[in-house]
Amino acid sequence: MRQPHDASGLERAMGYSFSDRRLLIRALTRLAYAKERGLDPAAHMDALATLGDAVIDVVVIQSLVAAGEHDKGLITNRKTNCVNMTVLRRLAEQLSVETYVYWGKGEEAQGVWTSGRVLAECMEALIGAVYLDGGIDAAARVLAKIGLRCEI
Repeated sequence: MRQPHDASGLERAMGYSFSDRRLLIRALTRLAYAKERGLDPAAHMDALATLGDAVIDVVVIQSLVAAGEHDKGLITNRKTNCVNMTVLRRLAEQLSVETYVYWGKGEEAQGVWTSGRVLAECMEALIGAVYLDGGIDAAARVLAKIGLRCEI
């Protein structure tokens, strides 16, 4: 079984160093891996992915409003076009996130990271972890650094 790369390379690429490295490891741990290893139920990324999804939405909406957009429908449309599975997957691929993730045996054998949704969830988990570690401003800085752009 392949061992993930040292996550410090991922931190450099994201432009963010975690104060609590446990959050980073949790964001990189898949549920299948956690179950196979008998880890604590809270040791995997799923909750962080849900949180990260919401944080990304807040950061994008906040930037659109700050840029002068005030129409609810237009904000929603622009957010939807800016943040979707394809965009998040592309960002994860640019960071080579799949090389840092702790995959379950079956996931690794199948190469599940080739599925768009899987890498998008990994990206969401990372942003959720950044948010818990450093707050909304840190999450916004990371998203800008890795290339998430939403213009009016």
